[in-house]
Amino acid sequence: MLTRAGCLLCVRNMVRLIHTLADHGDDVSCCAFSAALLATCSLDKTIRLYSLSDFAELPYSPLKFHTYAVHCCCFSPSGHVLASCSTDGTTVLWSSHNGHTLTVLEQPGGSPVRVCCFSPDSAYLASGAADGSVALWNAQTYKLYRCGSVKDSSLVACAFSPDGGLFVTGSSGGDLTVWDDRMRCLHSEKAHDLGITCCSFSSQPLSGGEGLQSYQLASCGQDCEIKLWAVTITRVLGFELKYKSTLSGHCAPVLACAFSHDGKMLASGSVDKSVIIHGIGPQSVLHTLTQHTRYVTTCAFAPNTLLLATGSMDKTVNIWQFDLETPSQAGSMNDPLKHFTEEWSEEDVSVWLRAQGLEDLVGIFRANNIDGKELLHLTKESLAGDLKIESLGLRSKVLRSIEELRAKMDSLSSGIPDEFICPITRELMKDPIIASDGYSYEREAMESWIHKKKRTSPMTNLALPSLVLTPNRTLKMAINRWLETHEK
Repeated sequence: MLTRAGCLLCVRNMVRLIHTLADHGDDVSCCAFSAALLATCSLDKTIRLYSLSDFAELPYSPLKFHTYAVHCCCFSPSGHVLASCSTDGTTVLWSSHNGHTLTVLEQPGGSPVRVCCFSPDSAYLASGAADGSVALWNAQTYKLYRCGSVKDSSLVACAFSPDGGLFVTGSSGGDLTVWDDRMRCLHSEKAHDLGITCCSFSSQPLSGGEGLQSYQLASCGQDCEIKLWAVTITRVLGFELKYKSTLSGHCAPVLACAFSHDGKMLASGSVDKSVIIHGIGPQSVLHTLTQHTRYVTTCAFAPNTLLLATGSMDKTVNIWQFDLETPSQAGSMNDPLKHFTEEWSEEDVSVWLRAQGLEDLVGIFRANNIDGKELLHLTKESLAGDLKIESLGLRSKVLRSIEELRAKMDSLSSGIPDEFICPITRELMKDPIIASDGYSYEREAMESWIHKKKRTSPMTNLALPSLVLTPNRTLKMAINRWLETHEK
């Protein structure tokens, strides 16, 4: 159900419930997305997997191993591995491709495990337990790497910074604790008087000065509040956690919070049975969703698309989709990457035609399936012969507009920083990944390189230690920011 206030979402975005999953036999405790799958877990001891294409449950689902309630589940950044943790004191790693158990990690001390999360490079998995212990596991060898603890509290929340340099834990006592990748405690402070329930990092960095790395962290708790923090790492001063603001809207304890993949929205779920979608910068309540009939225990955004999953003690998971209200005005032409015209869809070409005053040609271009790549290859001969555009004036105007596009692309590409260029294609990266050699490449180019049985590094010619490709979100954000400053 969408309230009247929720209809104001960012002018263009609308949200709608597209699917409800009701397969669990007890409270839903957590949900998590990969690029292709949705995982849910429950107090019924199971983990269930669904395809994002049609939300059908996979043949090997549900996954069964845990002997008590499952509290948390999460995918590795590549999506190949799924982790789940339970009151039975274990964290289990599963293959998301076939549901097979990869390993069982036993929490030091055997305490119930409340939360688990992967580092952005898939190197580590953190697990936090009811006795206050936090274990950092090597996600490749499945060996315990480091272990720490907080006093007199259960660990119930955990999140890695986008660069993987540190992670934050939240406790039932209300403390936020910051750790580095060697399990050294950098900072701890009381954040929520009645206890923390969840924390989440935005993948988008905050603007900062030279030598600064600053990220936005959200925390929520039993005090009914959601707090935003700036987590800053400096080469000179070290580390700083600074409170920024409080988001309002819920009238009961807030049990879950999660940023959207672009960092522009934050979803929260509460004991008041509602899900609130908050706008970030400027801050506002964009939606209040009241479909669930009991406490909302979890919420998660998909990594690449505007899908939101919310889970509840009513045993259901709702899937919400954010749509553009007016695609012709708010569509992908606004994406800085779309300045690379080869990537335009047929709809993008239609939007461009209208912007050039050529709306009479939209039907002809659509009938001939003209996308960005085809657009750039049009000639006066193809316009007259293939598209049957009889007017010489129209043909000339189309060709002039295409030449302007080419000139804009040439201007944009001439000053591309070297670190934004894929070493294989020598073109600007759109989906950069980090390979096991430590270098960044365009995903499609590196996958093609590996597919051709080249198990060596394109840069060093040495054997690759692993074929895992990890999304380089920090580089992608830097490329997007650069594109935004060069889009005019």
